[in-house]
Amino acid sequence: MFSGKTEELIRRVKRALYGRQKVRVFKPRIDTRYDDTQVVSHSQLKLTSLPIERAEEIFRHLSPDTQVVGIDEVQFLGGEVVQVCEALAQRGMRVICAGLDQDYQGRPFEPMPQLMAVAEYVTKELAICAVCGNPANRSQRIIGSEERVVVGAAGAYEPRCRKCHVAEPAEASPPQTLKLFD
Repeated sequence: MFSGKTEELIRRVKRALYGRQKVRVFKPRIDTRYDDTQVVSHSQLKLTSLPIERAEEIFRHLSPDTQVVGIDEVQFLGGEVVQVCEALAQRGMRVICAGLDQDYQGRPFEPMPQLMAVAEYVTKELAICAVCGNPANRSQRIIGSEERVVVGAAGAYEPRCRKCHVAEPAEASPPQTLKLFD
């Protein structure tokens, strides 16, 4: 979270568009943080996308000349997204996915480990820890909820390094952090 994953997805998709490739972008319907239909980064870069409930819907929305498929917040599409991405790649399409590899407790966020294992290229973007300023690879939930999936942005999560991340924050006391920006 806050590492630039969506910005990188948008950058790569825009390069494909500049190269006149046929592109289709998808996002989970559950992700309505900044917009119901567009993929939007925390810095407000935007890209037209199609919201979907299930990964298999992607097949219905591709034209025969689609060359590149982008998928944001891929972790919300469940295990079937791995087979969908594999099938798209087998058809010769370039598949660009962005998503979290760990949940708020620092545990692997399925299906990202499987996607990373079958991908030709993996880029792991790191944020900056909101507590100490070191590179951060975890998302600290700062609101009360024990649900594994709580869609949110600033105000719900903040980036943390391994040292500053608290796997199960105490409910009675708020996290001790220094907020430099919102």
